[in-house]
Amino acid sequence: MSEALFVVNAGSSSIKFKLYRIIGDDIAPRIAGALDGIGTQPKLKATDADGAVLVERGFTPEEIASPSDAQHAIGDWLAPLLADHQLIGVGHRVVHGGPHYAHPVLVDDAVLATLESFIPLAPLHQLTNLDPIRVLRARRPDLPQVACFDTAFHRGHPELADRFAIPRALYDDGVRRYGFHGLSYEYVSGRLRDIAPDPAAGRVVIAHLGSGASACALLDGRSMESTMGFTALDGLPMGTRCGALDAGVVLHLIEQKGMSPAEVGHMLYHDSGLRGLSGISSDMRELLASPEPAAALAVDYFTLHVAQAVARLSVTLGGLDALVFTAGIGEHAPPIRARIVARLAVLGLALDEAANAADAIEIHARDSRARIFVLPTDEERMIGLHTLKLLRPI
Repeated sequence: MSEALFVVNAGSSSIKFKLYRIIGDDIAPRIAGALDGIGTQPKLKATDADGAVLVERGFTPEEIASPSDAQHAIGDWLAPLLADHQLIGVGHRVVHGGPHYAHPVLVDDAVLATLESFIPLAPLHQLTNLDPIRVLRARRPDLPQVACFDTAFHRGHPELADRFAIPRALYDDGVRRYGFHGLSYEYVSGRLRDIAPDPAAGRVVIAHLGSGASACALLDGRSMESTMGFTALDGLPMGTRCGALDAGVVLHLIEQKGMSPAEVGHMLYHDSGLRGLSGISSDMRELLASPEPAAALAVDYFTLHVAQAVARLSVTLGGLDALVFTAGIGEHAPPIRARIVARLAVLGLALDEAANAADAIEIHARDSRARIFVLPTDEERMIGLHTLKLLRPI
């Protein structure tokens, strides 16, 4: 019987999961899957390590109405397949670790209660991250659960990058720039070190561009600053989130427009970003295909703000040795990469158009002042490695 660990990456409308076989101090994927469309058109699909489909099954919205329902369905399907594995633990992505957690932790009642207190700081993510933990603790109370945080990678920021220009007492109380997508940045920076150690040891900006989007400045693989701040609402415009916004707009909506804080929060998290700009969709693929001027505006807004963020983070680093694109848009949208890099010509960046169109790993032109990479992210593997290290320290 081989030892294994299970990884859960839960979102508001889907749960991604992987089963890894433990091989010494490393892990190898055995099963990968997702239950998408929670509450709308739920569908469970999973494949083995060779890509063969193990299950592809739909559910009614009533059957899978919440992440808890989804985790139960995944557990029911997976249970017979675990007969040949000795499961040592489960690793979970948890978006917000607050000021308390700079490293992965074993989840107990006290930790779970603390993480629940951060739900208002990440309302799109934190609750759905915690639901599968509760389900698995109830189903397998003997099985260790490990929380791995998107904020942890950024906890070494200098205070200059962590502060808002507000009274010190609020900073001491935890109102600070945390940064997110840390598991993705940690994985991608490690991959960059494997394939291009020289630039990886220097000044790097990674652009994690998906339905959630942010950028991070790294120096020798360490996070120095990120576009996201106190919450995952800040920074770049996203699929449905506004990104950076004048705080006076929030005051205006509440004080002058009569909107409640809950209404403003729902608008900024669910009806803004690409969806709000275009009035069409939050999906970059649909916007690129649309002939509507509003779709073009949304795309231009997105690429401009990403380029501005890369330039700003380059100032933080004192220059730029490499730019890395990752996540759904970053990995699979050559036109978006091209538009962003074109705006960065002022910094001496230039694309190899053929390499970019082919989604090659290196897409910079010969005369580009910085190297440009496209690297797939793998948050689940990062979670798995952290979980193994915590449960089986070397």
